[in-house]
Amino acid sequence: MGGSTDSTTGNSGGGLDGTTLEEMRTGLRGPVIAPEDGAYDEARSIYNAMIDRRPAAFVRCADAGDVMNAVDFVRDHGFELAVLGGGHSGPGLCLVDGGVTLDLSPMRWVRVDPVAKTAQVGGGSTLGDLDHAAHAFGLATPAGIMSTTGVGGLTLGGGHGHLTRKYGLTVDNLISADVVLADGSFVTASETSYPDLFWALRGGGGNFGIVTSFTYRLHPQHSVGVGITVWPVDHTREVLRWYREFLPQAPEDLNGFYAVLAVPPGPPFPEELHGHRMCAVVWCWTGDLALLDETLAVVNDAGRPAFHFTSPMPYPALQSMFDELIPKGLQWYWSGDFFDRITDEAVDIHLKYGENLPTDLSTMHLYPVDGAASRVGSFDTAWAYRDAVWSGVFAGIDPDPDNAGLIKQWCTDYREELHPYSMGGAYVNFIGPGEGQERVRATYRDHYDRLAEVKRTYDPHNLFHANQNIEPAHWPQGDA
Repeated sequence: MGGSTDSTTGNSGGGLDGTTLEEMRTGLRGPVIAPEDGAYDEARSIYNAMIDRRPAAFVRCADAGDVMNAVDFVRDHGFELAVLGGGHSGPGLCLVDGGVTLDLSPMRWVRVDPVAKTAQVGGGSTLGDLDHAAHAFGLATPAGIMSTTGVGGLTLGGGHGHLTRKYGLTVDNLISADVVLADGSFVTASETSYPDLFWALRGGGGNFGIVTSFTYRLHPQHSVGVGITVWPVDHTREVLRWYREFLPQAPEDLNGFYAVLAVPPGPPFPEELHGHRMCAVVWCWTGDLALLDETLAVVNDAGRPAFHFTSPMPYPALQSMFDELIPKGLQWYWSGDFFDRITDEAVDIHLKYGENLPTDLSTMHLYPVDGAASRVGSFDTAWAYRDAVWSGVFAGIDPDPDNAGLIKQWCTDYREELHPYSMGGAYVNFIGPGEGQERVRATYRDHYDRLAEVKRTYDPHNLFHANQNIEPAHWPQGDA
């Protein structure tokens, strides 16, 4: 662990003594890891090395029974509670100083039904687990762009990725969820069972319970066409003005996220471009692979690229393309915003910050969330921005803890300068640490009050608050 300390999550004010630890262990199949145990530092080492917190214990949950027993124990003893899935939370919401983290990572399993075209996925699984299992049957579902991301946090926040324009958000493909509630009970939420809870789970984050398994709808998708096009960063105006017009009217088989970046060393990029500041689009084509090159020939309309690469690729290979470039253990600071347009003023801001990337790994992405995602009803799920076209993320990244302040400042300045041209809210998984409750409210728009009512029903005492928190609605006067 290294870097700056971030302790924005609450502190229970104490640890667990030996007697309490032993009492907790007796009700669990999985191990309980305390600060004096050799596995402790690895247990608290999450994806973002900028987060340095010290929980009183980690409970490695072997199954749903462990989750139920652990929730009961932590609640009854008054400890702070956090939940760890894939550990990719930018603000480190999976760790709480002095509290107990329920680690779902032992619950990594996937069961694919190739006839029904569904997959049931354990709550501690990663996108790579899901992609690998589904790919064996020529199936896939939209979820993220990195195989190391946990399914839990990504799905509960809404989830977008390479297949979103074609098949919608991850939550648009969620059929049901097994959930442990704040009272320790176990329910299955779906359109017909606990429908209010199911509505809230589809975008409301980890506020309502701990999901021990997700069941997703899968789509026929074996290999995809992949393209990477990069232009010199000083071409940003021409490229973005072309991209903002082209992509929304392009076939939904074509997804392309826009990025500012420093060209990474290694293939497929030629050595003479390594380290150069560029603007780029990363393409995913789900149509006829024979038409990939013809489809992407339009990139020349934005000006001659410095580099253009295309290739058919198994879908899991695309999903894992960036894993080695940004592995666990780097310094991270990120924030986000939704956009329904890219104004000329915004184009100039993207040029300014693209020319001044603070480190070689720092980047900005604009992920398309139109197409199939935009045709789901505004009130059908907790995701409140069906009218958005792009979900933007500003990410300052570097291995050196000494650069933590530098990357945070770049990210914060970039978002704040661009924010007036945004829609006001952000993908909840892209809200950075310390951005405040107003950002959470802006993310949920008119859905916030309904979410607060669901929260009151299933978690009235806000046990699950180590998240982008939705506080329970107040009980009407005179009600218990």
